[in-house]
Amino acid sequence: MSKKKLLTPLSSLLLLRRTLTSTPHFSIPHFQSRTNFSPNIEKLRPLFPLPGFDFPGKSFISSQFGNKPNSPHCWNCSAAAQTTPFLLCPSCRCIQPVDHSVDYFQIFGLERKYDSVEEHLEGKYKDWQKKLHPDLVHSKSEKEREYAAEQSARVIDAYRTLSKPLARAIYILKLEGVDIDEEETLSDLDLLSEIMEVREAVEEAPNSQALNLIQSLMQEKLKQWSNSFAEAFESRNFEEAVKAIWQMTYYESVNEEIVKRQ
Repeated sequence: MSKKKLLTPLSSLLLLRRTLTSTPHFSIPHFQSRTNFSPNIEKLRPLFPLPGFDFPGKSFISSQFGNKPNSPHCWNCSAAAQTTPFLLCPSCRCIQPVDHSVDYFQIFGLERKYDSVEEHLEGKYKDWQKKLHPDLVHSKSEKEREYAAEQSARVIDAYRTLSKPLARAIYILKLEGVDIDEEETLSDLDLLSEIMEVREAVEEAPNSQALNLIQSLMQEKLKQWSNSFAEAFESRNFEEAVKAIWQMTYYESVNEEIVKRQ
């Protein structure tokens, strides 16, 4: 899907558009990969506050316990782990400490894929939360209650990340070795002009109906670029995948601005 098709004019939806007097500038995360991909970037003055993506896990190395020299053992009964992830001991039912080498997809027993994640996520998330709910561990030892709180927080983080297309895209690229430097910025004049016009339309929208119209268009843009990311990731074209994430980030920023005004 080409950029031209996705960057369609918005003049029919914009209200009281002001004349642009200077080239707009936006801040966007830069993606530095361990591959040979290195985008040409320049520092720009930020206009939109961009959403941050901070994943608690310090290690994004995928692991299968069968490949480890020493498989984890239960801290309480010493039973060896038989599944990935090892959040709950099958023998004594004790909750285990967080293992950050287990990625978010493994927590929910999902393939590391960008597509077809959300349809399976909700039920698996609820299953884990039932097992980790504070009411179920209130009579346990202080150590196990702490483990339960930590595991529950990580399951929530995993769910929030994988349930949102943009956050999921950024996370899955991290797992592939594509690191993010939010201090770097990118200039794309076509995209910047479009976003500036949308921003002005949002600021000058006379009512909620006008805002809803713009928001609908932004959601459609996000869906289009999400599909573009999926295709690029599937073909292992990380350069195109990163470009799709840039687009998604801008449109998500506009969507957040609209939500604040509603």
